[in-house]
Amino acid sequence: MKKILLISSLALAAFAANAQTTTNGELKTLIKQSFTYFPKIKEAENTVSTAQERLEIASTNNPVVEGVASYNFVQPKITLPFPIDGEVKDFQFAPVHNVNANVGANYMLFDFGRIKANVEKAKTDLKYAQHSVDYSKAQLANQVAIIYYNIIYFNKAIQIEDSVLAFLNENRRIIDSKLRNGDAIKIDLLNVQASIDAEENRKVDLQNNLQKQLNLLSYTTGSIVSAGTSFDFDVPLKDALSALTEAQANNLEYVLAKDKVQQAQSELAVIRSNDKPSVSLGANAGFKNGYVPNVNEVRFNYAAGATFRVPIYDGGKTRRQTKLAQTVVKQNELAVLTLDNNYKKDIEQALTDINSNMERIKNTTGQIEEAKAAEDLAASRYQNGVGTNLEITNASTNRQRAEFTRLQYEYQLCLAKVELARILGYNYW
Repeated sequence: MKKILLISSLALAAFAANAQTTTNGELKTLIKQSFTYFPKIKEAENTVSTAQERLEIASTNNPVVEGVASYNFVQPKITLPFPIDGEVKDFQFAPVHNVNANVGANYMLFDFGRIKANVEKAKTDLKYAQHSVDYSKAQLANQVAIIYYNIIYFNKAIQIEDSVLAFLNENRRIIDSKLRNGDAIKIDLLNVQASIDAEENRKVDLQNNLQKQLNLLSYTTGSIVSAGTSFDFDVPLKDALSALTEAQANNLEYVLAKDKVQQAQSELAVIRSNDKPSVSLGANAGFKNGYVPNVNEVRFNYAAGATFRVPIYDGGKTRRQTKLAQTVVKQNELAVLTLDNNYKKDIEQALTDINSNMERIKNTTGQIEEAKAAEDLAASRYQNGVGTNLEITNASTNRQRAEFTRLQYEYQLCLAKVELARILGYNYW
């Protein structure tokens, strides 16, 4: 009863956490679309069908029926002198031409747990295959989420570049006007044009990276359109210990690791069952020759019986296989402990990234406002003839750097939250 309550509590906690995870509808749609489009998911789903077939085969204990037909030519002829009707004649005890045709059936009556052990192993294999599908979907969902927010990042970065280019082009227009009026020198125009060219190249790089992300979106979902405009992914924060407990309950990598332990234990049970005896029933009926006194006459015959088999000695093979299987069980149990260590580190890293980026975003708010004010002041000073082109370029560079810095912090915060959701095993789609 306590175990049931514990499982129910964990399930409710997982549901509550998933419900609190904020994800926009477009991302959910793209993730679900990827589940039906991406071939790797279909490949994983096919392993479930394979495991199901193996379970049905392991569960089958129907009688085995087979037909046999044979012919054998035997020489020398088996005869002995035998008195027949007062005369000594060669009596044939076996035919030269042996024929046999029959239908036989065999049924395993008792196997003392051998079939049951194989069925349990097939069930654990099926469960592992089902969880592998879920794990593949979770990995794909994480990949689609990262691509989705990469696209948003590059779109926003391009918008910043466009604003910078608009500012520089406007100042180039002002310099052109001043140059015609003799209030500027040629070097000012060349400097601003060099800045424009550099920003154009930076924009081309951003557009190239954006296209690569769109290609990845098409690769995973079949869609080439993403309309996202904000880093709106959010996940409930908690301390590292609580997060690790939740990951142990929900993360599918943990589920698969525990499945491997069960698989190894089932394999151990199958190996141990090889030492068990078995009782089977057999029967056959057909036609054959070889019955005295007329050994060449083909006659109807039938037989039925039971067979008891018990393993006695196999040279220590089963003992060595058992020891190996026990080692595999231990290895898989240790793998779960390794996961604990790795996930503890990953959780702490994700929480650190989230907290540090949130703090950085706060610190950049004033920095951006100051950079914009400095840029406007530099432009005004230059237009009124009391500033220089260098001041404009520096102010533009500072504002661009401040806006890009904030964008990167927002982007890194979003990805850190996506990573935390992956670690905790949230099905945010």
